[in-house]
Amino acid sequence: MTTRRSRGGREARKARRAAKPATNPAPPGALGGRYQPLTDAEIQNIYETALRLLAELGMGEVPARLCDLFVANGAVERGERVLFPRAMVEDAIAAAPKTFTFHGRDPERSFEVGGDAVHFGTGGAAVQTLDLETGLYRPSTLKDLHDFTRLQDTLDNVSWFTRCCIATDVPDIFDLDVNTAYALMRNTTRPVATAFTVAENVAPIVDLFDIVAGGEGAFSNRPFVKAHISPVISPMRFGEDAVDVTFECIANNIPVSCITAAQAGATAPATLAGFLAQSLAETLASLLMVNTIKPGHPMVFSNWPFVIDLRTGAFAGGGGETALLNAASSQISNWLGLPSGVAASMADAKAIDAQLGVEKAMTTLAAALAGGNLIYESSGMTASLLGASFEAFVLDDEMHANTYRILRGCEVTEENLGFDAICEAVLGDGHFLGGAHTLAAMERDYVYPELADRDMPKTWEDGGAQDAWARANAKAKQILRDHQPEYLSKDQDARIRAAFNIL
Repeated sequence: MTTRRSRGGREARKARRAAKPATNPAPPGALGGRYQPLTDAEIQNIYETALRLLAELGMGEVPARLCDLFVANGAVERGERVLFPRAMVEDAIAAAPKTFTFHGRDPERSFEVGGDAVHFGTGGAAVQTLDLETGLYRPSTLKDLHDFTRLQDTLDNVSWFTRCCIATDVPDIFDLDVNTAYALMRNTTRPVATAFTVAENVAPIVDLFDIVAGGEGAFSNRPFVKAHISPVISPMRFGEDAVDVTFECIANNIPVSCITAAQAGATAPATLAGFLAQSLAETLASLLMVNTIKPGHPMVFSNWPFVIDLRTGAFAGGGGETALLNAASSQISNWLGLPSGVAASMADAKAIDAQLGVEKAMTTLAAALAGGNLIYESSGMTASLLGASFEAFVLDDEMHANTYRILRGCEVTEENLGFDAICEAVLGDGHFLGGAHTLAAMERDYVYPELADRDMPKTWEDGGAQDAWARANAKAKQILRDHQPEYLSKDQDARIRAAFNIL
């Protein structure tokens, strides 16, 4: 009887240790902004240079209807370029929303974008997927997109989901956009984002969203999808197709993330300060566009610094320069008071290895500490954005928990300083194990990893000597096996399938 009671007590203690804390010690939305790579004077210099670029160089290839709107609101045509006076730019900054709600279909999953709050999410357009069985890359498929969407739906530290891969097995651009939207609607209720290849695809897909939302016009009343658009092509010109998509998204009340994706040394200066000035000017041009079309429309100021390896011309998503530039970009956007978006965790590594871990941790932590509101590409991306990985998704989710814990910082209170607890331990048992003060902190203050290994070497060996890749592979397979959500009713699914070519 004694043996059975001991075994039962030991099993109960193990179960308690394995259970999740009652209170999440590291929730999304922690406050950033403590890391400031730029001084206020340096930001001011970058800002002034950006304003000069817009006022003296201006933007090229401005589509006619956008040009007419710009000129009507104070811009100046000079030859083939449109110039923007300082006052016009500053009026747009003042008019832009400083926060907005990023709605989920499930209201409990909605959150506020802006201020100091940091949220990790996804993005990307990977054309290759790291296969769970072979460990090698292959073309991404529509099934992969559905699986990635189902997988992230279970991850606590992913605040929103943007399609992370392109279904290369869907060649028709309308079918591609529709089936991408359908995958998001079917497999998750958290806030989502997508892209529209051409403007003509926007309105029909909004009809699909209306079916999901409950009727005609319901989606626009509470939009639970954000659009990713790149209306500016570096250096300093607009792209007509993306501008047309922007007009349509705004007409349908879809919040937008206008992404500037200049590459240092290629489409922007190689000097970091020069890059930041040009990239800021280009993202301000997007802000001017959105607020000229519809003042106050929700826009994420997505000033994404990209870097190339100047020896080879290859995109480099995992270096120290990328980490620094994204942190600086976050700081500048927050200085302007605008909802900021940057891209991090764009690891260059192909395998789930030490290089991947270093590049992801370094870039995401820098962006978060600097206060990036929405940190895109932060989950699942590999191979310089060419690849997406199921294993990386679950590993990144655990990494985000630790980053949020770092952002949370140390709460210095009378209770936490623990004077009485220290005295009790010193004068009593000589240790803090099992004390009330320790047990309270254990639940409240510590993140306990599921995938990171903390066992003794012998225990690790006896358990099969698995590396992180193997553990993440097993976890991803388990989620995909067990999590089969049905977020569309049979009627909604039937109506969507009757209206669209769902593959």
